[in-house]
Amino acid sequence: MPSSSNDEGAGIAPQNKGSWSSFLKSIASFSGDLSSLTAPPFILSTTSLTEFSSYWAEHPSIFVAPANEPDPAKRALLVLKWFLSTLKQQYASRSEKLGTEKKPLNPFLGELFLGKWEDAAGTTELVSEQVSHHPPVTAYCIWNNQHGVRLQGYNAQKASFSRTIHVKQIGHALLHLDKYDEDYFITLPAIHIEGLIYGTPFVELNKTTYIQSTSGFTAKVDYSGKGWIGGKKNSFTATLYPEGKEKDLLYEISGQWTDSFVIKDAKAKKEVDAYNAKASRTTALTVAPVESQHPLESRKAWRSVAAAIEKGNMDVTSNEKSKIENQQRDLRKTEQSEGREWERRYFTRVQHDKMLEALERKVGERSEPDKTGGIWRFDPKKAQSAS
Repeated sequence: MPSSSNDEGAGIAPQNKGSWSSFLKSIASFSGDLSSLTAPPFILSTTSLTEFSSYWAEHPSIFVAPANEPDPAKRALLVLKWFLSTLKQQYASRSEKLGTEKKPLNPFLGELFLGKWEDAAGTTELVSEQVSHHPPVTAYCIWNNQHGVRLQGYNAQKASFSRTIHVKQIGHALLHLDKYDEDYFITLPAIHIEGLIYGTPFVELNKTTYIQSTSGFTAKVDYSGKGWIGGKKNSFTATLYPEGKEKDLLYEISGQWTDSFVIKDAKAKKEVDAYNAKASRTTALTVAPVESQHPLESRKAWRSVAAAIEKGNMDVTSNEKSKIENQQRDLRKTEQSEGREWERRYFTRVQHDKMLEALERKVGERSEPDKTGGIWRFDPKKAQSAS
């Protein structure tokens, strides 16, 4: 869609329009991974990417609901509903809160983000750790012992430019239900950024994701955004069917992941459930006060940088970021000279995962451990030692 010179950068303050235009030009001419580009100061976030793992469980009651459903098909449906309920938090909550999507702080190797949710679902705990810096990979584990539910996964991102910014998410999530000894393999959506030309970037999802269960059910989610021509923003359709029987639909879901969606029984053609993302209240994550946090925890490690960004002091921001980056370079040099690598506090790299390989094969997916520094799994023994 062509834009007039009056529209371009409409969401940017007049004093920042010049640097925004220069940034767009540098993106368009850049041929590598865009994450290495320096963003204009006014679109820098005070939040580290390690915190994004918390978006998976900001509705703990929906997160644990599958554990209390005895029917396998309805259980798979509740897993799908939970996944869809996370999308608004994961991909739209920042732009809604701040008015635009901002570039998060790039985590350093070993960076941690720890917290918990306490509500009617009991206590749900979170561990997020930056397990690799080259390539950047964040691993996470979220669990609720009362209901026997555990989510773990990891992801890396590779950004490129073609008319707009496209982000490929590399990695996956695995949801486990203790009561049924059941696992769900979850793929991650492709992302592209809309609104760049106007200076009001926001995330849109595209392509397809899958949820494959060991109980024999497959969920397929197709994303279609507003795009260049038209259509409703953040739209999707989803289906649930027995494994290998895509035409034998059990449930159909359609709507907008930032607004509301309807769940229908595909055979009876009647509505059985609905969800309103705008009306659904999140549970606040409890994080330890910065003063009592470990030096590797995100908010303590980045507090000087975050304070400088909030004040708009970009010289101090740059200096404080450089302190952290130089410290990290020195640590890597020391490790290299001593013939060792950084010891992850909560996660361990594994070479193979037979269950993962079996589930991803069923939906035509394939892990890319060479692009994530390996396959990362939560290590309970390490966690016990770290606590």
